Amino acid sequence: MTADASADHSCGSGEAHFGTVRASGVLEVRHDHGCLDEPGFWVVVASFEGDFIAARMAHVSRDSRSRHVDHGAQQQHSPAVWRSSLTAADYQSAVVRIRELIAAGEVYQVNLCRVLSRELPAGASLDVLNSLLWQRHPSRYAARIHISQADLDVVSASPELFLARTADVLRSGPIKGTAISTEAMLAKDYTENVMITDLVRNDLSTVCAAGSVEVRGLCVPEAYYGSVHLVSTVAGRLRPGVSWSQILTGTFPPGSVSGAPKTTALQAIRALEPIARGPYCGAIGYVDNNSSTARLAVGIRTFWATSDGDGARTLNFGTGAGITWGSDPLGEWEETELKAARLIRLADDAFGGDAGQ
Repeated sequence: MTADASADHSCGSGEAHFGTVRASGVLEVRHDHGCLDEPGFWVVVASFEGDFIAARMAHVSRDSRSRHVDHGAQQQHSPAVWRSSLTAADYQSAVVRIRELIAAGEVYQVNLCRVLSRELPAGASLDVLNSLLWQRHPSRYAARIHISQADLDVVSASPELFLARTADVLRSGPIKGTAISTEAMLAKDYTENVMITDLVRNDLSTVCAAGSVEVRGLCVPEAYYGSVHLVSTVAGRLRPGVSWSQILTGTFPPGSVSGAPKTTALQAIRALEPIARGPYCGAIGYVDNNSSTARLAVGIRTFWATSDGDGARTLNFGTGAGITWGSDPLGEWEETELKAARLIRLADDAFGGDAGQ
């Protein structure tokens, strides 16, 4: 993960919501990991490729229960045209290629992803989508970040924990294995989860005290809207004096969205995925040095807006699947469709079809 020492010492508006945690008022925007060891509450968005943005916020509040901003009743609209960075044929061909790499002993598992995108209507606010997700698709690690100084406009319904820190305890909750029900899980789903859990255990061991890292739950089924996942929990006690730069260097990008071994999996991802993932599969959350806590989610089930030079805005959403030797190319494509279907429909309900439709 890259880091530089540049900083934009600005002060202005901007908000971030993480369930019961609310932060507002941007004091500064930084791009170096070292800021996370400095006092304050830091909103963090790191792209899968390692671009790092942290904003120190002036005001933080914690409510007893999470709330959403009501933007009025939403109407269902005709669906938009979503473009995919990989077609069905290209995605399945990439699955075949990964299986060839596995057969050659170069890699054991690779998370293969694609990015969907559509036009946003003029003046559209992602607050509308955020409100709709709170109503119809609440998630454990939901986030809404809108900080114009950092060019961040993100809505996440992530169910997956990348890293949580309480004092010197570091915890991760990798998800691997997705089906419409527990009964529909395949043997390869359990194998994949065990493989990635072991990778996460090794990652945490780079910054935790020897012998302190343990698996507290393995392949536990958890139901979400439209799907069931297998979730494991890994935790350890940080070594004294370990910095956030060391933590991120040792654990990023998240193992569940890269593969095993991580280095060769990342090489395969760069070769097979035609565009950058951006915040998708990165880290989204906060580091609060005032309370010695942190919560960074894996940036899955995540929307983010981008703008071109003419002011047109695009809504982006990523979806993917873990590829192992037991993977069926069509089945993996259909898994990416399953993961995306409900959230894409909600985005269309929020914003309607493209202007040209």
